[in-house]
Amino acid sequence: MPHIPSQEKRSTVGRLSPARLATSLFTTSFATRPTVAASAPGRVNLLGEHTDYNGGPVLPVAIERRTGIAARVANGWSFVSATEDGVHQLDIDAPMRRTWTDYLVGVVRELRALRAAPPGAEVAVATNLPIGAGLSSSAALTVAAAKALSLLAGKRLSPAALAEIAFRAEYHQVGVRCGRMDQTIAAHGQRGSALLFETAAGTLQTVPLPGRLWILETGVSHRLTGGALNDRRRECEEALAFCREWRPGLAYLSQLTPDDLPEVERRLAPPLVPRVRHVVTETARTRRAAEVLAAGDLVTLGRLLVQGHESLRVDYQSTVPEADLLVTSAREHGAYGARLTGAGWGGAVVLLAPPEREARTVAEVGSDFQKQYGRMPVTWSTRASRGVRRETLAD
Repeated sequence: MPHIPSQEKRSTVGRLSPARLATSLFTTSFATRPTVAASAPGRVNLLGEHTDYNGGPVLPVAIERRTGIAARVANGWSFVSATEDGVHQLDIDAPMRRTWTDYLVGVVRELRALRAAPPGAEVAVATNLPIGAGLSSSAALTVAAAKALSLLAGKRLSPAALAEIAFRAEYHQVGVRCGRMDQTIAAHGQRGSALLFETAAGTLQTVPLPGRLWILETGVSHRLTGGALNDRRRECEEALAFCREWRPGLAYLSQLTPDDLPEVERRLAPPLVPRVRHVVTETARTRRAAEVLAAGDLVTLGRLLVQGHESLRVDYQSTVPEADLLVTSAREHGAYGARLTGAGWGGAVVLLAPPEREARTVAEVGSDFQKQYGRMPVTWSTRASRGVRRETLAD
């Protein structure tokens, strides 16, 4: 994934929120004040990895860390980030540059198609989301930008519309073969709740999520454009085409059940079988996870997290050794469970532990990681947070 500006790389940020930092950056960069500000959260996905683009359910949580946008109508388009010197003045119709500004360009193009974009704008961006950590920094950027820029155009778009614009910006403009999960949770997130999103039906159901989740960063950054994610999506599309030969009405791989897996193994090329097995079993795990979370059964939820990680490791082959160690260590040190969250091939692990021992568990897991890799993983916690919002501009 192209670099997106992260405020964490500047020690001068202090306790400013991303929206406040973006506002300050805007004033410094453009010698005027923005007229609108917005922010959107990153996310942790509890379960439902790689099911969204296969028509299955996902169970994400909007987190407290966010990306902020400050903007003002202008002649032409100018973008500035909290971590780069200088202002990027861009032609929206020029070829993509394969950098973080592509995501903003994509949003502008999609807004223009709906006549919901200003004629031009000056835009400042800041975030406290770690980049490449599998926490959906790109969706936070595109959803926040869609909100801010549509407001500049005098449009008040629904959360669903903002999510769709952000998805189209990433998928059609930037070229990320993603599903709609990340943009949906960035737009619809609610405090104190996870969101069961049935991607094929488009239905949303909130599920109470009390307490905190812990995030342990592997330190291995991933990229979403090109590479393994697009390979996996292509493999799933190939598998679906083969499955339709004996199930003509099949719309998505997620419609298959565990009882169908023996037939899948007989009919599909061996490399495709584990990809299908992951989608099928992850679909069942995700729906079960929503049930047990609603019932407050965190022990069972933890077991499902571990099972999901093992499926990613063995069947989807999207984990990394650093994540595998964190999950194994978490189980050994009293966590309910843990798993790699996000697309994979790097990123972060989400850990769920009993409140009375979570700090100790995280410390012990970090110690195991340091013994193996010679460094401590970056760790922090979050509660379920709200989705995209307009921000009040500071005086």
